[in-house]
Amino acid sequence: MCSHHNLAVLVSSLVSLSDESIAPTPTTQQDAKTGSGDTESGNSMQEFHQLFQRLLVITLVLTGVIFISVWIFYSLNIALNYLIGACTGVVYLKMLAKDVEGLGGEKDRLSKTRFALFIGLIVLSTQLHELKILPIFLGFLTYKATLIVYTVQIAFIPDS
Repeated sequence: MCSHHNLAVLVSSLVSLSDESIAPTPTTQQDAKTGSGDTESGNSMQEFHQLFQRLLVITLVLTGVIFISVWIFYSLNIALNYLIGACTGVVYLKMLAKDVEGLGGEKDRLSKTRFALFIGLIVLSTQLHELKILPIFLGFLTYKATLIVYTVQIAFIPDS
């Protein structure tokens, strides 16, 4: 299992919405000279992919639970609006993970193109009368709720 520090770094990378410059640094001078950081890098990428898969599963479970709850307590139309936002949030999370995965290789910055997805969704929801902005926006934020659930999980159940 990976250390809490590495998880905190990966989660903060996923949560980060800023466009600060991030440059990879070797862990030791020896790694920089010999390239022995490749195995550590491979392990880090494997941990990153496991983290991403876990976050994706949590997001999908939360989406299903919230969708059914909104359908029961409000209406199918509002639940579908929520689902549109949540699906867009999942796509956004995948784009963010792909962006973070590319850091250190050919890129040293996070791109801003994924923001166009969110902006386009909000613009679309303001133009079509069938779409409601608030459920779509809250659906989009489901991936943020996932990060909160995951953080609480590792805080109280460190072996999970």
